[in-house]
Amino acid sequence: MVPSTLQRENNRRIRIRRFMNNQLLTTGAFILLVVLLLVLIGPIVTPYGPLQIDPVNRLKGPSWQHVFGTDNFGRDVFTRAVHGLRISVAVGFAVTAIASFIGMIVGLLSASYSVLDHIFMRICDGLFAFPSILLAISIMAALGPNPGNVIIALSIIFIPSMARIIRSKALVIRELTYIEALHAQGASGWRIIWIHMAPNTLSPLIIQSTFIFAVSILTEASLSFLGAGIPSPSPSLGNMLFDGKTVIYNAWWMTVFPGIFLVLVVLGLNLFGDGLRDLLDPHVSPVKRGRQRGKKTAA
Repeated sequence: MVPSTLQRENNRRIRIRRFMNNQLLTTGAFILLVVLLLVLIGPIVTPYGPLQIDPVNRLKGPSWQHVFGTDNFGRDVFTRAVHGLRISVAVGFAVTAIASFIGMIVGLLSASYSVLDHIFMRICDGLFAFPSILLAISIMAALGPNPGNVIIALSIIFIPSMARIIRSKALVIRELTYIEALHAQGASGWRIIWIHMAPNTLSPLIIQSTFIFAVSILTEASLSFLGAGIPSPSPSLGNMLFDGKTVIYNAWWMTVFPGIFLVLVVLGLNLFGDGLRDLLDPHVSPVKRGRQRGKKTAA
């Protein structure tokens, strides 16, 4: 019992050391922690409401009363940016969860059954034929602009990419010796898929989820900027940027501060995803990835 306890303690220390030595992962985690604190604490500490207008103080610059200034209706930009960040994170999380869950099911079934593989992959090919933002605008035009429909539209966009990644991983796992042994022992197909194959696809699933999270937040902001996402006057980083573009020379704070929030959350997710890939897939080091990118660029 003592050796096993020591071994577990050593393994825990090794994992902590690997985490702390991973600069991408720690930097991304720190940025995401700051974003999380803004989402949780920001709406509590601000004395203003996201829809509270004050025409007398419209387009006022940053001050002690309004740290991020006010917009063209006198609304506090900091309050609206924090609530917009909350909406963006909520939409990104919901889209990532739905796309990961359905994509995992589609990918595993496609790798295991050839008939379903032809059906699912042709549907994915059809969705890949359209630019993602154009497809999202088309879906939103059919469903109408509201947060629920934004989640549905973005989930439809990102399910095919997740399904293809899980399928490629599952095709490799399917050819391993222990899977063949399970078939020889008479294990059912469903047991092999969900008990033995699914857990081994979690590593690429988690890594890809961080990137889908970031891209879904950017796409939601793009839809709101174009008027097809979160409808105004509800606060969203995208429609805040849209409102600020007409007065960008006179009220730069209306675009700069929401833009900083958007850059922070996307940068944190991308850094965290890169670091997580290094941690979960140590065989592919940053040096090797750099060489691979160099070869692709030269080709």
